[in-house]
Amino acid sequence: MVNIEQGNGTSLKEFILLGFGDLPELQTLLFLLFPMICIATMAGNILIIVLVVPDQHLHTPMYFFLGNLSCLETCYTSTILSTVLASLLTGDRTISFNGCLTQFYFFGSLVATECLLLSVMSYDRYLAICNPMHYVVCMSVKFCLQLAGGSWIGGFLSGSITTLSICQLMFCGPNVIDHFYCDFIPLVKLSCNDPHLMETLAFTLTFLSSLIPFLFTLMSYICIIATILRIPSTARRQKAFSTCSSHLIVVSIYYGTLLIVYMLPTTNILSNLKKKVLSVVYTVLTPLVNPLIYSLRNKEVQEALRKACRKFMFGPC
Repeated sequence: MVNIEQGNGTSLKEFILLGFGDLPELQTLLFLLFPMICIATMAGNILIIVLVVPDQHLHTPMYFFLGNLSCLETCYTSTILSTVLASLLTGDRTISFNGCLTQFYFFGSLVATECLLLSVMSYDRYLAICNPMHYVVCMSVKFCLQLAGGSWIGGFLSGSITTLSICQLMFCGPNVIDHFYCDFIPLVKLSCNDPHLMETLAFTLTFLSSLIPFLFTLMSYICIIATILRIPSTARRQKAFSTCSSHLIVVSIYYGTLLIVYMLPTTNILSNLKKKVLSVVYTVLTPLVNPLIYSLRNKEVQEALRKACRKFMFGPC
């Protein structure tokens, strides 16, 4: 157990996650809602992995990256919602320092990885739509592995740097974290160190791992939309717009809430409650809708799902 020395010479061994405890009227609703969201999110993302891995027709760059995204969000959901569900079920809101640090490490790493992976997926769609003649050559198996591996390595490197910086903090005050999981800004606010350096670090890392990928993703979709506008067929143009607009909306909501929370940590524009609600959007709701938006609407995935159901019900032909 890591001990954090306080100003009075005693050691702080645990934190208390306040969560939504200041809203007792919502406890019953959250108790019913979060387990359903957790089950639906895990089931949806695991279903994508189960469909993509054995089906040869889905062994394309797009579905390779979607499989990575589903794997990431399965881990992402279990990292955050496991603590929330345990707190709601037992009423125990305490978490050890080591447990808090571990949760933050995986959460921060997975957030950074998802930002990079979403930008890679937008680049894949950009090549497929804007440069179809070069798509097969550019998106080789080796290059896809490099892009996916680089996203995971870059994300976990960012998480490691942030976690190591938290290990250098001294906590000499209260141990109540006004959040539903261990996060960077609430932890910095509890430390007795000068917060400006840590907040600058948070801003810099968010800029590198979130804002730059978001701008890259946005530029990719702008190019894609410009290409779609030149499609002569109205039906094809409407179909492409429907797909790209839903992708862009989800990506914008995810990046937007993330950037507001982490790049404006000290402003009083948003109350703690509003920041918690924004955190729910990118930690809970986005992983829930991503399987539907990115995969289950696609005809190839729907056909793979029908084949899997027929095989399960009637056995192999």
